[in-house]
Amino acid sequence: MRLLLAPLALCLLLAGCAAPAEPEVRARIGAIEAMRADPDAGFARATAPRSFRFPQDHGPHSAFAIEWWYWTGNLDAGGRHFGYQLTIFRRGLAPQQPARASAWAAGSIYSAHLALTDVAAGQFYAFDRFSRDGAGLAGASGEPFRVFLEDWSAEGSGPEGMTMRLRAAEGDVAIDLTLESLKPPTLQGDRGLSQKGPSPGNASYYYSLTRMATSGTVSVGGSSFAVTGLSWMDREWSTSSLEGGIVGWEWFALHLDSGDDLMFYRLRTAEGTASPFTAGTLTGANGSVTPLAATDVRLEPLGSWRSPRSGATYPVRWRLEVPGLDLSLTVEPYLEDQELPVTIIYWEGAMRVSGSMAGQPVGGNGYLELTGYADERQGRL
Repeated sequence: MRLLLAPLALCLLLAGCAAPAEPEVRARIGAIEAMRADPDAGFARATAPRSFRFPQDHGPHSAFAIEWWYWTGNLDAGGRHFGYQLTIFRRGLAPQQPARASAWAAGSIYSAHLALTDVAAGQFYAFDRFSRDGAGLAGASGEPFRVFLEDWSAEGSGPEGMTMRLRAAEGDVAIDLTLESLKPPTLQGDRGLSQKGPSPGNASYYYSLTRMATSGTVSVGGSSFAVTGLSWMDREWSTSSLEGGIVGWEWFALHLDSGDDLMFYRLRTAEGTASPFTAGTLTGANGSVTPLAATDVRLEPLGSWRSPRSGATYPVRWRLEVPGLDLSLTVEPYLEDQELPVTIIYWEGAMRVSGSMAGQPVGGNGYLELTGYADERQGRL
């Protein structure tokens, strides 16, 4: 469930395919405000289940208005723990681009986020960047799989492109990681069609690589660390926007040490209740998939953190229960301050998990995303 960089946000930043504004003068907006943009006429809509093909579907889907490639993970270097996020978004400018002679002609705008949580140092780093796809500045392909924005990139290899290399660096922070998928793709929703609201076509095509063995190097503060751990990849494309009444969402992606992987997102209404289009999955250790509806999961906030930058208060500690699976989890942040103070303000960070499943203790790690808390009053800096 990833809806962060919508048409409005990218158009604000790169109107007319101009060069991006300097960071200090960028307008900062909330994720929900961005998602109020109306879907563009002429782009394809996600209306029915489809067949997925790999590595082709790792690549771009230019008939749709927006799409994203989303990686998060928890990594260890001896006794030192890191969380990371690398996210690349594409926004189509038109469903079909006229032929142009200029190498600078753009069919899409790309943006990306890089974040690192250094638990031992108590530090969180976050960066964003933007570019058109002209002149080789950004782009994507399916065969072979590659998506990049300048020198931030992800490349696939092996059968169906399920082994991936991520590389990104900014300032004193860098990642160079190899990810290998240990399970088949989990198709979210109805065979990969994830409905987000009642209107026809208000949906995305959505699959996840829920458990990717990860190794490589994390660099921060002048030191490099050989790391190993687990990553999660989310992949969505759509032409869609949030419908009225939704004020935000919580998204959990959790690796349990039982070998199970849990994804759950709650679309949150103004009354604090879950939209009926809230959903998730439990991907078992053997790759089996159990769908989860809004009524299958109980969420209870256990504690919050207030950002000194945006003024937003985020519920960063949770109890998550799935009674039908005899699953009860406590999800807590490695660091409270994992708010990304980038163009679209939101909280996303590395989490530790403890609890029980089927009467047995269970632990793990994961990621939590919180949006809609930095609203128009709180989130404009």
